[in-house]
Amino acid sequence: MTKRHAEIAGAGIAGLTLAAALAQRGWSIRVHERSSNLRTFGAGIYIWSNGLRVLKAVGAYEEAIVGAHEGPEFYTRDHLNETMEEIPVGNKPGGAKLVTIVRETLLTALVNAARRAGVEIVTNSEAIGATPEGELLLADGSRVKADLVVGADGINSKVRDSLDLLMYRKPLGYGAVRMMINRADSDVIAEDLPRYLEYFSGSRRILYTPASEKDLYIALCASVEDKAAYQTPIDAALWKESFPHLGALIDRFGDAGRWDAFEVLKLKAWSKGRVAILGDGAHAMPPYLGQGGGCALMNALGLAVALDEHSDIPTALAAWEARERPMTEHTQDTAERLGDMNYWPDTVRSDVLKITAQCAQIGAERMKTARHVPTGT
Repeated sequence: MTKRHAEIAGAGIAGLTLAAALAQRGWSIRVHERSSNLRTFGAGIYIWSNGLRVLKAVGAYEEAIVGAHEGPEFYTRDHLNETMEEIPVGNKPGGAKLVTIVRETLLTALVNAARRAGVEIVTNSEAIGATPEGELLLADGSRVKADLVVGADGINSKVRDSLDLLMYRKPLGYGAVRMMINRADSDVIAEDLPRYLEYFSGSRRILYTPASEKDLYIALCASVEDKAAYQTPIDAALWKESFPHLGALIDRFGDAGRWDAFEVLKLKAWSKGRVAILGDGAHAMPPYLGQGGGCALMNALGLAVALDEHSDIPTALAAWEARERPMTEHTQDTAERLGDMNYWPDTVRSDVLKITAQCAQIGAERMKTARHVPTGT
């Protein structure tokens, strides 16, 4: 029997996960990466139980979690440095396992899983579009035919846009300067060092995330109108005005950091003909649930399973979207709502979160994606 063949644009989390999952199911796969190498911007990534299940299913888990951090608690704190709520992690009631990983470590594990399955990865190969009939169009003028074409080429997906699949793309007026620095015992008090911590003050947030034994992932979040807050190098004095209790940490930021604005987008459909859109190009979301990577992992494996279940490609793509899209859109919508509190007065936000933290129903909605058992796991 002739192997089915897929051409995938984008060697990120979504593209590599799908490549590994399809190759393990007997497909021949070629992944196109526009960059000259497979390295990525140095940052940390949250992977909850749902994403960890997918990593296990594609054989990338053991390598991905080497050196990863599993924090004992996740607290949000207010302008007075008082805990507003605890997000349940690990074995806490209503919780889910959470590990934080250096993004490059995760991608390396996925690359290796894909290559072990026989996937071909081509660098310096940029996709500029696709046809519903199953052709991937490349920047060098070539066209490659496949049973399945996948646009996993990011939020600015050229594959998606060539097929007119975008329903809407909405800037959220907020973003973050992300950076990786070395961990230091002086950053926070001793009992907080292994924890995940999110601090609020006015319309600014600081996310403190140990990502390995030596790496600390920091996100400095602010409104796009708060330009002084996100200029790099970071204005340490300005951030210490908002977070005086984090002065020792803020002083260590130096020249590190890159600003990214948050957006949410949805598509008219996740596919057209023989072409599927995967990852941020299909369902970008703000990071308030730490599930951008998790949804990419779930939907990639879910697509591979649907293609196993249905021999007809368009039928498989429709079944895949029908099964996976509701959970993804729940995640997008929940994450977007969590961003509303960015602009609440400090005392209001603190009082509300201290109350809602006691509501099991609200907590269950927040943890629904993390506790989900993905298709194929």
